[in-house]
Amino acid sequence: MTPLPDSFLALAANGPDWAQWLDRLPALLRDLLDEWALTLEGETTHGSTTHGSTTHGNTALVLPVRTADGEAAVLKVGWPHREAEHEALALQTWGGRGAVRLLRADPKRFALLLERLHPEDLSELWDVQACEVVGGFYRQLHVPAPPQMRTLSQQAARWAIELGEKERRLPVPPRMVEQARSIARDLAADEATDGTLIHTDLHFTNVLRGDREEWLVIDPKPLSGDPHYEIAPMLWNRFDEYAGRIRDGVRMRFFTLVDAAELDEDRARAWTILRLMVNVKDELEDNQAPDRDWITAMISVAKAVQD
Repeated sequence: MTPLPDSFLALAANGPDWAQWLDRLPALLRDLLDEWALTLEGETTHGSTTHGSTTHGNTALVLPVRTADGEAAVLKVGWPHREAEHEALALQTWGGRGAVRLLRADPKRFALLLERLHPEDLSELWDVQACEVVGGFYRQLHVPAPPQMRTLSQQAARWAIELGEKERRLPVPPRMVEQARSIARDLAADEATDGTLIHTDLHFTNVLRGDREEWLVIDPKPLSGDPHYEIAPMLWNRFDEYAGRIRDGVRMRFFTLVDAAELDEDRARAWTILRLMVNVKDELEDNQAPDRDWITAMISVAKAVQD
């Protein structure tokens, strides 16, 4: 079997749980290849870093394989974490409509067998054109959520508490933190906050070119939630392309997405502001040396979306 990339093995620095999982990963991959009658082959497809025939992102390894009947596929095995807990369930619910097709899954081992897509994503498209594509996907993917899904209202309630605890320590104008906290409290209590299957991380590089459809969505971090929650990642990704036109660039993407998906402008704006402030909070919590440029970008987008 192809050796694991050094860049993926380096994730052992994330802590002992990561190190132990990476130690077990080669055996897990061999077991899955054997149990599912898969043969390794070919070039890489999904992910951001390439090593031989293996591709990976920050939490999952992806191997191009052939099934016993010769179908081109990829085997994705991920670090067991909460955001990926119901990825297979979401893909199963969508049934290939707008999303990569799930061929087989072992949720307990965070293992998925997926149809193979092409490496081209939306990064090379004009950002507004890409927003039109993604806005169309919102309408396809937003179906009733399976009852097993975690709910967005629970997440919003938790954020309301956490933002209050950290209000004085965030490098953000206090009024913006209080605004986000108020939004979190209101939306946590809103019945419309739950009930729809949402991707939550749909952006330019999570849409790949397919064969049966021109573009297909990958890598959901699904929740039972509100369609208006979806927009924010499309605003903070490819931030460098705003290049001195932040206000106009953010607003152009925002309204393109809202119009394409027929969403409510005010509700989409509220969720966007909340998510941006949560990103700041998380950056400070998760990193000993927070990325100040990232924090500045989040504040800039939050200001632009409501100017």
